[in-house]
Amino acid sequence: MGEMSFTPVDEYLAKVENPVAHAALQHLRELIRQECPGTDEVISYGVPGFRLGKAFIWYAGFKNHCSLFAGATTADFAEELTGYKISKGTIQFKPGNPIPDELLRRIIRQRWLEHLESQASKPKKPQSTS
Repeated sequence: MGEMSFTPVDEYLAKVENPVAHAALQHLRELIRQECPGTDEVISYGVPGFRLGKAFIWYAGFKNHCSLFAGATTADFAEELTGYKISKGTIQFKPGNPIPDELLRRIIRQRWLEHLESQASKPKKPQSTS
């Protein structure tokens, strides 16, 4: 039988002791996977994230809350996030009071599209003609 391999993200999530927080983070991970196809999972700044070219969205578990780090996109949803603590680029939620999936999907999708646009607008490096 083959050995199971664990990614650094799996290892990070395995350390989340609170089962409700663990489930919330696993669910968030799956939503990001669904909304951001073709990305790679990474540990960046010590927390799980997703990248295409560079990392663009992260999530994490803490002692009393979970966080989604969606950058400037967060501010666009401030009115819909009443009841959650938000600050520059971060949404905090209690594991037992997660952000509704429909809203999460819209936040993730918008962040993904903004990232794709920023990647497309970067000037391409000239190819060597040696």
